[in-house]
Amino acid sequence: MSAHRSLEGQVAVVTGAARGVGELLARKLSARGAKVALVGLEPEALKEVSERLHTDSDHWYADVTDHEAMARVAREVKERFGKVDVVVANAGVAAGGPFADSDPEAWRRVIEVNLIGGAVTARAFLPVLMESRGYFLQIASLAAITPAPMMTAYCASKSGVEAFAHCLRAEVGHQGVRVGVGYLSWTDTDMVRGADENEVMRELRRRLPWPANRTYPLGPAVDRIVAGIERRSPHVYAQGWLRGMQGVRGYLPGIIAASGQREMKRFGPRLASVSKGLVGAGGAADEKARTQRH
Repeated sequence: MSAHRSLEGQVAVVTGAARGVGELLARKLSARGAKVALVGLEPEALKEVSERLHTDSDHWYADVTDHEAMARVAREVKERFGKVDVVVANAGVAAGGPFADSDPEAWRRVIEVNLIGGAVTARAFLPVLMESRGYFLQIASLAAITPAPMMTAYCASKSGVEAFAHCLRAEVGHQGVRVGVGYLSWTDTDMVRGADENEVMRELRRRLPWPANRTYPLGPAVDRIVAGIERRSPHVYAQGWLRGMQGVRGYLPGIIAASGQREMKRFGPRLASVSKGLVGAGGAADEKARTQRH
């Protein structure tokens, strides 16, 4: 296990920092002495978060899928703080429901934000991370380990960012940059609460086997992420039991294919009620930002 490194005086960048995991992570990193650069699509919310932090901080409005915008943010963060030690690619959105009836634009947007956004973030900040011999943490999910019906875009995107981060680790390790993957199960955020607003999605989740069928508190999950950042860990588990899922992941597609067919048959008549758009307040913010740009 890697030794803990003090975050005092380090500069951390957090995307998707206006709410949920990103907001609390920024607060906890600041409480440990890190200077924090907040990136997201909600400038007023980002400003409020920044003003509440314990250390020097600032915020940037940017879409993580926009390479030019993120490259600009990376330059400006370096100019503002002098360096970058940690980058957390946390920004993400989700949509649920049967793939055959999904909204093509919402489905594509989940892939763009979660997968392409993580890669764009890494591309923009790698030069400064190489200078500092820093740490890039890509937030993935239990969805990277466990396929799930009704979550095709989200599972595909999180499997993608997991693979991307593993590949990147091998490429940049000799240059002193460490790369980690963060795994979270269902955690009490706007995204999960937004998904639960639909009765079918809520019931399907509750029918998952324990311990995947419950929602976990945000605070302890983020504490584990902070500890992973301090160790610059290759794998960070926001809930301890997720570590054990790695050893059985090869068996899961077949098991879930069999059980999923039964669940889809059970819920078939009600599937049309599932919302086809992005879920939660973060999804609404993403749709609003795209509408304003167009």
